[in-house]
Parts: sequence; structure tokens; C-alpha cells
Amino acid sequence: MAKRLDAAVEAARIHDMKEFDRRMLPEGHLAGVDEAGRGPLAGPVAAAAVILPEGAVIEGINDSKKLSEKKREALFDVIKEKALSYAVCMIDAERIDEINILRATMEAMRGAVGGLELLPELVIVDGNRTPELSVPCEAVVKGDSKSMAIAAASVLAKVSRDRYMREMAREFPGYGFEKHKGYGTKAHYEAIERLGVCGLHRRTFLKNIL
Repeated sequence: MAKRLDAAVEAARIHDMKEFDRRMLPEGHLAGVDEAGRGPLAGPVAAAAVILPEGAVIEGINDSKKLSEKKREALFDVIKEKALSYAVCMIDAERIDEINILRATMEAMRGAVGGLELLPELVIVDGNRTPELSVPCEAVVKGDSKSMAIAAASVLAKVSRDRYMREMAREFPGYGFEKHKGYGTKAHYEAIERLGVCGLHRRTFLKNIL
């Protein structure tokens, strides 16, 4: 009985996400946009843009932060397969230090939307700020739990960035990037004290210890 109830709740949640996107744009190409990696001490900020087919359903989709790494990895391929168009853009630490993290995030979002093969009629972005675009754009607070398109973008951005940080862990060994992905964990701070900063670090995020 509990399993049937859980399944019904999940089905209703997915239905609501699909219907949210339909209400935002009843016809045409709707692009969902989200970012990953605004808070870490190291690595890029990533943004993804996703256009799903009208009425598309991606079972299990949710805000990437609410999903396990294994689930995100599985959904990554499903999203790419189902999407009409998708793109990911990353802005590196040097650029973040140059223009600040907010501007870098907006730049990543513009890059992701600009990388789409289809021109969306409307772009919806998770949060309360929108990048300057040549197409209509709306911010949706907690959009990654309301919109299927934004949730899909959330997963693509998070998985793409995590994979990149795992690759960089081989280039910059000893920091544990494969585990904490650049976030400010105790182990990460200890590694910085031991090894110093590297080319992946955002120096403007480390002013207190540099």
C-alpha cells in the first residue's frame, strides 16, 4: 500500500512539472536553464540549457541536489537522448575572479542558451535573476523543483561539472577534487594549507587564507 501511495505521489509530482512548463509556454520551444557550482572554492561555474519535446516526461527527474550521484548520472543520458536540443557552458576560475561569480554565472547561462541548436520562444531560469538574452526570459524561484525543463538543465549542469572536476583531480592530485568537487570541505581546506592553491582555485574566494 505504501509503495502504491509513493508511486502515485511521484507520478503527480512529475505531472505537475510537465504541466508547469506547458503553462509557461503552451506552444513553441521552451528552454530551461540552471547552473551548478556557484559556491565552490575551485573549478568552473557551469550552466545548462535544455529544450524538451512538448509533453516529454522524464521519470525520476528532480532538482539535481535532491538526487544521488548515481541517479544524476543515469538521468544525464536520458535527458540528452530525449532533448530536442541541449548545451552546457562552463566559465573557469580565472574568469570568475575577473568579473565575480554572479556575472560569471550569467555569462555561463548566456553561453548555454547560445549553444542551443534551436531558438527558444521563452527561456525560464532557476532563481530570481535572469541573464540578458535576445529572447524572452523569466526567472522561476525554486524552478528546479517546479519545471521539468529546468530540472533537466540542473542535472546536465551538475553532472557535467562533476565529471570535469573528477578529470581535474588527476591533473591536480592531492586536493580531493574527485570527492568534494571543489567545495569548501574540511579536507579541502587542509589540502590548500598543505599544497597551496592551484590553477583551479578561485582566489577571490580564498582572500582570508591567501
